[in-house]
Amino acid sequence: MIYLDNSATSFPKPREVRERIQQAFQNFGANPGRGGHQMSMATSEEVFNCRKTIADFFGADGPENVVFQLNCTQALNLVIKGTLKNGDHVLVSDLEHNAVMRPLTTMAKYGITHTIVKTFVGDNDKTVDSFRSAMGANTKLIICTGASNVWGIRLPVGRISALAHQYGIEFCLDAAQTAGIVPINMQADGFDYICAAGHKGLYGPMGTGILIMRDVKKLDTIIEGGTGTNSSSMDQPDEQPERYESGTQNIPGIAGLHAGISFVKRRGVENIYVDELAKVQYVHRKLKKIPHVKLYTDLPIQPYFAPLISFNILNTESEQVGDYLAKNGIAVRCGLHCAPQAHKKMGTEKGTVRISPSVFTKQNELDIFVKKIQLSKKAFTFSFFVLILL
Repeated sequence: MIYLDNSATSFPKPREVRERIQQAFQNFGANPGRGGHQMSMATSEEVFNCRKTIADFFGADGPENVVFQLNCTQALNLVIKGTLKNGDHVLVSDLEHNAVMRPLTTMAKYGITHTIVKTFVGDNDKTVDSFRSAMGANTKLIICTGASNVWGIRLPVGRISALAHQYGIEFCLDAAQTAGIVPINMQADGFDYICAAGHKGLYGPMGTGILIMRDVKKLDTIIEGGTGTNSSSMDQPDEQPERYESGTQNIPGIAGLHAGISFVKRRGVENIYVDELAKVQYVHRKLKKIPHVKLYTDLPIQPYFAPLISFNILNTESEQVGDYLAKNGIAVRCGLHCAPQAHKKMGTEKGTVRISPSVFTKQNELDIFVKKIQLSKKAFTFSFFVLILL
């Protein structure tokens, strides 16, 4: 299979990630923080070491600022539902994923409002001004994706964060599509919260997500339960990160995530970005020459794009294209990508075909993909005539 769906989850995982997960079942089989025996202590140490690696990787103050979650969506929910109160106002970009939009829609029931801010591709000044104009006296939080999961459009999140702080507003980065692909530094960029998926650009396993807080804070919890600390009290502990990690953790996942981040560090985030962007640029140039292909963005270049492309075949539903490619051994993502706001921005409410390579994607795989797209017009025309005859 030619796998071009790394924006959904990266595949294959690095060898050391797979090996570390297997080792976790042998060496970290006990519950961390729930026992004084050797295996429990070894498991706790592995969890702590992963926190340290994450804090260092993202420029956080320390491991206590790192909270493990099931996924990036859960981390975003914790920020949204843990910080906002009745009467608060939130700003989001017009590229946001449903992981942001659905929780905010739910929070409207509790008197929390939001404004969708227009962004301008390739004009960061206008984008920042657009956020400035949308601010109100009750704006408490700005949430921005680092890059659109549909178009790859990157936002000037560092500048938007700086703008937010000028007005005493907190900033949350949705790094689902940028963690491990573009450099992110919490202190240098001034982010209050970073929410990241462990299974995409960080090359960890599915079921791993991260919330990093700039300061140690007491957010309202969305899950309460056993933490292995202060068990005699019926109140949820105040200590971070235990306050936000009730229940048994995904230890094999955390161990695999630790190995994945180490893999990214050795490769170098900048090197990964350059490599993957070059692959996307190659495909973009090829697709642009195919008459029956519709592209929606210009050639992806630094620093305005992440390494992914969305397109359509003229007069063909995106799902049909996905089925055609799947039958030819090529995995892509079609439809609305859980981001209807981003599709509304470009007028593609019926969806698109998205490709996203990884460091493991080979040149000949890209050539095969392009060839299949070149031949797709004949395939769909033949199918159309078959349907008429039937």
